[in-house]
Amino acid sequence: MMSLHSSAIKASLHHSFPSSLRSTLSVSFSAGSLIRLPAAGNRVLSVVATSGRDSPMSPNNDSRGSSSKVATESFFRSVLGQMETVYLNRNPTPKSVLELVRSVDDEQLCYDHLAFRTFGIGGYGIDSLASFFLDYGYTPMDELKFPAKKLRALWFAPPDVSAIPGGSGVNGPLPRVFISELLVDQMSSQTQDVIRKYTEASHNGKKYAALSSALGTLTWEKPLSSEFEQLARESEYAAWTLVNGYALNHVTISVHRLKSHLNKIKKLNQFLEEKGFKLNSEGGVLKVSPDGGLQQSSTVADSISFKFSDGVTKSIPCSYIEFAERLVLPQYQNVPESEIRESHRRDGFEVGNADKIFESTFQEQLSRRTG
Repeated sequence: MMSLHSSAIKASLHHSFPSSLRSTLSVSFSAGSLIRLPAAGNRVLSVVATSGRDSPMSPNNDSRGSSSKVATESFFRSVLGQMETVYLNRNPTPKSVLELVRSVDDEQLCYDHLAFRTFGIGGYGIDSLASFFLDYGYTPMDELKFPAKKLRALWFAPPDVSAIPGGSGVNGPLPRVFISELLVDQMSSQTQDVIRKYTEASHNGKKYAALSSALGTLTWEKPLSSEFEQLARESEYAAWTLVNGYALNHVTISVHRLKSHLNKIKKLNQFLEEKGFKLNSEGGVLKVSPDGGLQQSSTVADSISFKFSDGVTKSIPCSYIEFAERLVLPQYQNVPESEIRESHRRDGFEVGNADKIFESTFQEQLSRRTG
């Protein structure tokens, strides 16, 4: 599989990104190693990753010099920043929430994770986006399965890179990354035909997943409105991905890292609801892991006007913002609060929580915005 440090992709990045980012494109990358991860059925997920020593953002990689590391990290954060900009420009609710939280808690606001959706077919699934993050030192962690929704996901841990002093969001501590994919081969033949029609016509669009997300464009043509409706009847996740592609599905505020009274998720939820924000109520507003250590909530997704290829314009679901509080693990309960670090807290994700948060873009939840 071709990784994002190929010369062809570098050229595409140089011509496609805004001029403010082009100066960083001269950074060179070491060749990656192939990681093969288990996937559904007989399919194998292959992703190209640099080793910890060779990753351009690895703190142990001294051969390139500190200036190269700074430039490489700057480029990586700039790409994340472009993804975030597209996300905030399209979705007024996340933008308003972030502004509101910052008005109360004006210190560093950190992201717990970024999330993306993909089609698990022909190389357009998890691996299409994972290669970008793996090239920059991320580590593949656990697989999560959602059989009822015909989805699977992998999450990736960030490299140990210091945050930009005073930096928030994508300029703060690097977030985890959560990438899910639709198990297309488990869908009806009609749904499979629609998805194949667009992914196959996209040619090598799968190689430019991160670029697509940063530019806010689909790698395939806009679908017919009837095809969107067809997919929505079987899988609202599939319909969302058809019209949003690799767009950032959500960012997640790390609640416990806030410095104000909002650093408890129940208080943050109450604060947001009092301000008129609709929170995803599927399974209850607060989603709690069985061990109690991971507590999550999310807003209901925004909707945007979308013009389909047949000229029909409809309102479609876009993205939302999530909130996560990770509690201190039992073995660290006696560590003084001032000494608690992220490594002392519950890590990873929980299937039961994520399954309900997926529904933040589903019609049942969207209808509550006007209900």
